[in-house]
Amino acid sequence: MNGQGATADPQLQQFIEIETQKQRFQQLVHQMTEDTCMDKPGPKLDSRSETCFVNCVERFIDTSQFILNRLEQTQRSRGGFSDSMSE
Repeated sequence: MNGQGATADPQLQQFIEIETQKQRFQQLVHQMTEDTCMDKPGPKLDSRSETCFVNCVERFIDTSQFILNRLEQTQRSRGGFSDSMSE
């Protein structure tokens, strides 16, 4: 490839970069929360496991919202795709 494809559509390149960042973030969150709340599966959660899961989900939601807001701020400062990234 001659490299022109990367500069031919800067908005597309920026969109791909943002989606890649989202994917990396989700992988990181998954790695951090993997197998931390429960030793082995069972028919019922104990209170410790339930509290752990609730905390993990809340942290995931808060962090996801933070990252989304940050990416939207970055988009607005660069210009482009800000409307398509909004909810």
